[in-house]
Amino acid sequence: MTSPDLPAELKAALDAKLRGFSRNDAAERAASISKTYRDGGGSGTIRFETDALAYALARMPATYAAVTASLNALCEIRPEFAPSTLLDIGAGPGTASWAAAEAFSSLQGFTLLDANDALRKLALDLVSESYRLREAVYERGEARNLLIRAEAADLVVASYMIGEIGEAERAALAALMWEKTRDTLLVVEPGTPAGYGRIIALRGRLIAAGAHVAAPCPHDGKCPLAPPDWCHFTQRLQRSRAHKQVKSAELPFEDEKFAYVALTREPVAARASRVLARPTVSKVEVTAKLCTPAGVTLARTPRRAKADYAVARRWRWGDAVMEER
Repeated sequence: MTSPDLPAELKAALDAKLRGFSRNDAAERAASISKTYRDGGGSGTIRFETDALAYALARMPATYAAVTASLNALCEIRPEFAPSTLLDIGAGPGTASWAAAEAFSSLQGFTLLDANDALRKLALDLVSESYRLREAVYERGEARNLLIRAEAADLVVASYMIGEIGEAERAALAALMWEKTRDTLLVVEPGTPAGYGRIIALRGRLIAAGAHVAAPCPHDGKCPLAPPDWCHFTQRLQRSRAHKQVKSAELPFEDEKFAYVALTREPVAARASRVLARPTVSKVEVTAKLCTPAGVTLARTPRRAKADYAVARRWRWGDAVMEER
């Protein structure tokens, strides 16, 4: 599994850009950008290099961790998947491309799409010294217009971007993303009820168009969860000193909550159940909420079943459980 922490090459590139950049200024800019996103806005407030740097410092580690966790889940279900080309939609500072490059040594061609000039410039600066990514093609413009003329790719990724567009635009973009997907489409969103709702709507629309779910769902049917419950996961990442400063945080780590779906052209061979919440471990049993091919169930593994109990004790939120228990 790929580490959720930023790779050393990316850390070094970010550190080089941050030399002489006021952490107080970064914190103020990051707070303003975050408020815009919380209020339903998008990346339009990121207009200058300093805005892009503040955004990258505050959000890139967590976004990278969420995309990496999603890719790890995909690789666990489809270990044979070896894409050679990537299409990164709404690429921002290139976070998903870096994550995919770490997850798949097979990737050779990287195409990034985004309308934001400041984020595009930062992304190109960050990859300029990268052996894997320095030849990446980064097209500037609205995703839908760029997708129409883009080449199809083995792996298409849209991370933290469909929430920035309206519902009607989302439907059209989903169809275009799937059209440009030769093999697998990964969509990652914040782990909020609204983010989950966007994932579920896209999932349903593309299953109807012939897609199959590889992860996290163990089926292509309707999501069995009912409000106020929603499907989301969490990934812990370590905070650097600069990351703590810009977020005015004390804890040395952050838990990023996210929702995702990986859709494939062909059905996957294995239908793994998924751990939907942090299991409860006691001296008597392990209790875990699982999404199975038959629906959601509360699995109880008693301690007297020693081998099964030992396995269940190691389950973590978001894990694939390859055998029904």
